[in-house]
Amino acid sequence: MKHGKRYNEAAKKIEPQKAYSLSEAIDLVKQTASTKFTESVDIAIRLGVDPKKADQMVRGTVTLPHGTGKEVRVLVLAKPPKDQEAKDAGADHVGLEEYIEKFKSGWTDVDVVIATPDLMSEVGKLGKILGPRGLMPNPKSGTVTNDIAEAVKEVKAGKIEFRVDKAGVVHATVGKADFEKRQLEENIKAFIGTIQRLKPPTSKGQYINGISLSSTMGPGIKIDRSHISAAA
Repeated sequence: MKHGKRYNEAAKKIEPQKAYSLSEAIDLVKQTASTKFTESVDIAIRLGVDPKKADQMVRGTVTLPHGTGKEVRVLVLAKPPKDQEAKDAGADHVGLEEYIEKFKSGWTDVDVVIATPDLMSEVGKLGKILGPRGLMPNPKSGTVTNDIAEAVKEVKAGKIEFRVDKAGVVHATVGKADFEKRQLEENIKAFIGTIQRLKPPTSKGQYINGISLSSTMGPGIKIDRSHISAAA
């Protein structure tokens, strides 16, 4: 795969085979985020699980102490009086029928969809549209709930959802390159600690096989697994 001059210059700062401490990796990811826009900081964790087995599916949520640095657009599907709760809590979009029709027309300009349990029979019909985009409300992620106000506030405060992909890797955004080093470190530790606590009982052998950190347009930086326990 060919990369541009900027990427290649950033890659020169990293030893490909070296696994860095978390502190060193954060320093490097900030140094290699050199685009004109503020890049996100992404983490990828390779797990020793078989995602094809239901009892080894790793998924969940975590509230990052300092958020992701991204403005999260929240849609709440609710009827009165829950719709007013959503508006008061700061939801960007609130409604029902009009948004169901918008989704059917191809609109998906939101980051999180929250719905009340009584509407899931209707929302479920949008599975083929919302599912592939990671927008389908789910009780396990707290996006199907009657406590609409709390759900909206948590998402706005930095709560993110994650799940292992078919290759056994969990991806997430853990901040912005212009965050303070301490903020990134605390966010990353919160995320890794959550992944560790979600280890399936049926997963044998090494659970976390690799961790890498990168900016949106930058090269991956390996993190030494011996530093993982300190991140829990």
